[in-house]
Amino acid sequence: MMQSAVLAIGGAEDKVNGREILRLFCERAGGTDATLGIIPAASGEPAIIGAIYQRLFEDLGAKRVDILDIREREQSENPHWADQLPHYSGIFMTGGDQLRLTTLLADTPLLEALLDQAGRGQITIAGTSAGAAVMSYHMIAGGGNGESPNPALVSMSYGFGFVPGVIVDQHFNNRNRMARLISALAMHPQCLGVGIDEDTCAVFEPDGQLQVVGRGTVVILDPGEHPPACPWPAEGTTPISLHNLRLHILRRGDRYNLRQRTTLPAA
Repeated sequence: MMQSAVLAIGGAEDKVNGREILRLFCERAGGTDATLGIIPAASGEPAIIGAIYQRLFEDLGAKRVDILDIREREQSENPHWADQLPHYSGIFMTGGDQLRLTTLLADTPLLEALLDQAGRGQITIAGTSAGAAVMSYHMIAGGGNGESPNPALVSMSYGFGFVPGVIVDQHFNNRNRMARLISALAMHPQCLGVGIDEDTCAVFEPDGQLQVVGRGTVVILDPGEHPPACPWPAEGTTPISLHNLRLHILRRGDRYNLRQRTTLPAA
């Protein structure tokens, strides 16, 4: 039985051994009754990447796995794709370039239908790496790492907004992206920052809870309900100030209430 959710995966998920995260996606999309669509549009090699995930999900027992091979915006604007969505219980977005993915899908009938079905709990959505970044409305499009937080460290754009009120960053501790996420939060202090490690998944439940699956951690950065207004630096690389930032580090089984901004007992 399908239990809809939004799965944001930090990238480099296990595809060989237990395949815990990919298996979880299949289960949440209906298990042996799952009908899955793969969107590899973020990748520079969509046919190759799509085929890899197609084989993986078939091996995990999904009933049907299709590749939605969208390479031109005109394709996603074709109502045919949106009309096909009711046939799927799960949609998986691969890694690559999140800007390529949003350029192809944003403000199209396909995306509007996906958002509608996800909002109604009729489909499970998952994305890895770039596919996780687009889950935010305020999306990290790129940037550096390993520096002090500053305006030039991150470039922002608009994502798909499957999980409103958060900014997702991926490959998080693996690529030292704490300063990048802090910089993004300084631009949008009304949001929560969610940094997801590789082979780790933040499962966003319909009731507003987040649960961690996988071998790494999920970092939650909370600027508070009323973050102080810190002067924005005049120069792009001048370090920023951000006061009273709350930090939570969650591991496998840990849970967090996104609406109340509080931790919950581990599952």
